[in-house]
Amino acid sequence: MKKLLSVVALAAATLAMSLPAQAADTVLMMPISAAMDANDAHSRLGDSVKFYFGDAKTPKVLSKITTDKTSQRTNGFGKSSEKSCNWVFLSAMLALQKRATDLGANAVINIVSNYNNQEKSSQTEFECHDGAIMAGVALKGDFVKLADK
Repeated sequence: MKKLLSVVALAAATLAMSLPAQAADTVLMMPISAAMDANDAHSRLGDSVKFYFGDAKTPKVLSKITTDKTSQRTNGFGKSSEKSCNWVFLSAMLALQKRATDLGANAVINIVSNYNNQEKSSQTEFECHDGAIMAGVALKGDFVKLADK
């Protein structure tokens, strides 16, 4: 009986020590271009709203409507980091697009990663937090009316 209790206690201790590792949140910088090539993102986003990341050059801004942010999560269980991050990036972009349409904006500029309100600006990468169960992307941008090219 004592031996069985010892084995059970050892197994419980081993399991308890491994739980925090499984809940780890890995911060990844992922390429925007790969995310836009995945999940049919280009056609799903269309071209009614233009997106400009970081300090990318834009056509003339006629008016700034507002600044807003979105934070999206997706189930990452059993998926690669790349697949989870690309999927949740598309969800965040669709949320920005919907907000722009609702506001009457034709572009979102100065888009930055904004996880836990910590901004990271890049023209080529976005920040994704990938855990054992969930993946998340948070974006922030300025909703504007741009002049036609």
